[in-house]
Amino acid sequence: MKPNSTQLLGLGLLTALALSSGALASGTHAGGHGDEDTAIGKPGVAAKVSRTVSVEMSDNMRFTPSEIKVKKGETIRFAVKNAGQVKHEFSLGTKKELAEHYELMKKFPDMEHDEPNKVSLAPGKQGEVVWQFTKSGNVDFACLHPGHYEAGMKGLVKVTR
Repeated sequence: MKPNSTQLLGLGLLTALALSSGALASGTHAGGHGDEDTAIGKPGVAAKVSRTVSVEMSDNMRFTPSEIKVKKGETIRFAVKNAGQVKHEFSLGTKKELAEHYELMKKFPDMEHDEPNKVSLAPGKQGEVVWQFTKSGNVDFACLHPGHYEAGMKGLVKVTR
């Protein structure tokens, strides 16, 4: 289902509002991502990956593992696999960012992503997110496809010193 012109205008207005409030972790939906440090870190450089963490997404609306431990400063390659029969995504962010983006996804479920902190995958497909964790604390991740977040498809990256 393709959005009509009214929906596209609404999406443009919502995106502009989200960007003006700093709701997106790393730039606009249309690209233009820098390597700026955000509340959750910054896009990683593949050549500087410390280690790879495999993450599986399934139709029971869970990530395996759902909790990941990393050290501050570490650059992680998340090797993400959709083991389910429906589309899923892996999206890193703060609870607030994820909740705000989830509201957009409910209105525009076929939205395409081009952010370095997200990967959306068709059934059986694999992808990756390379991310550097520059601050201690917790970073959330979730699947923001409608219904999945509410069903508990979320997880946590614990960043230690």
